[in-house]
Amino acid sequence: MFKGGLVCASVSTRCFSRFIASNVELSTGLASATTRCKGFARLSPSLCYSTSSRHGREFNRPLTGNDMPRPGGIASMFRLPIHENTDDLDVCFVGIPLDIGVANRSGTRFGPRQIRTESPMIRLCNPDTGAAPFESLQVGDVGDVNINVYNLPKACDDITAHYKKLIVNGCKTLTMGGDHTLAYPVLRAIGDKYGPVGLVHIDAHNDTEDTMCGEKITHGTPFKRAYDDNLIDPKRSIQIGLRGPSNDIYEHQWALEKGFRVVTGKECWHKSLEPLMVEVREMMGDGPVYLSFDIDSLDPSIAPGTGTPEIAGLNIIQALEIIRGLKGLNLVGCDLVEVSPPYDPLGTTALIAANLLFEMLCVLPGVKYYDV
Repeated sequence: MFKGGLVCASVSTRCFSRFIASNVELSTGLASATTRCKGFARLSPSLCYSTSSRHGREFNRPLTGNDMPRPGGIASMFRLPIHENTDDLDVCFVGIPLDIGVANRSGTRFGPRQIRTESPMIRLCNPDTGAAPFESLQVGDVGDVNINVYNLPKACDDITAHYKKLIVNGCKTLTMGGDHTLAYPVLRAIGDKYGPVGLVHIDAHNDTEDTMCGEKITHGTPFKRAYDDNLIDPKRSIQIGLRGPSNDIYEHQWALEKGFRVVTGKECWHKSLEPLMVEVREMMGDGPVYLSFDIDSLDPSIAPGTGTPEIAGLNIIQALEIIRGLKGLNLVGCDLVEVSPPYDPLGTTALIAANLLFEMLCVLPGVKYYDV
């Protein structure tokens, strides 16, 4: 992380490169927070990333629209400070610009960037639930994984190696994708640290194919590979929202035989999913849990910017019920994948993704809650 934890939010790209190498000195106290950089003039607090102080510890917090107009500032996630590593973080946002595992429309390599661009609409707390994550957790943006975009197996190795470093100290990762292939290499790192995890998988597709066009690693195979490598506990795995035409009437049979619970999209029509999430919490127990949320689980009338859209999907309220229903579980990581900005030029899909990632942050262990 940059020394002092703050980084100027209104410097040019060229200056930002110089800024990284500069020695940043932070004066203490939120009201008088200023930043000194070698070769730069002192900047006012309103031009810097924000922090909040609770119980003697200073926490990063997003810039508000009063600190800096939402179109301004460096486009980090929620305009949080950018960190080089997770040494002092409880939670990190990380992007994986991957789309070489897709079977249909590409473009998800641009997902993390667009999600960050839309994220300034997120604010400091969640009045619906009482969650105030920036008052109890140190949260930052650690940038993107540097992957090989010409070699998918090598890209997966890049992701696993990077994530092992990110989580070595227990930091929780909130991943922005990127196609769903990425769940497999992320789970390799997660499984190496925590052992087999419970899986909450929200998707239009089961992603448990053994191969696609003869290839073992694709965005349609991550959870078959994760099962084969003993990274997930099938008795604590659930898939919600599955739907759409198939080449096999019994396409979910493999997962059911292995112990997965499958909740199809049709089973979710016209109902609240809060009762289902009570069952999910009981199913997951106290063990480590990983959430993998494919944006194509939502109906394409809501979130069109994705590569493999299927009609008759979940709605936004159901998505919130699912994520909020995970409160109290031992979540060790989450991902939000398959955002493909070229298919939604208005940015609505990425805006939804940013909001859902905020909801994921709000249910992580250690979040402070107010009575509401």
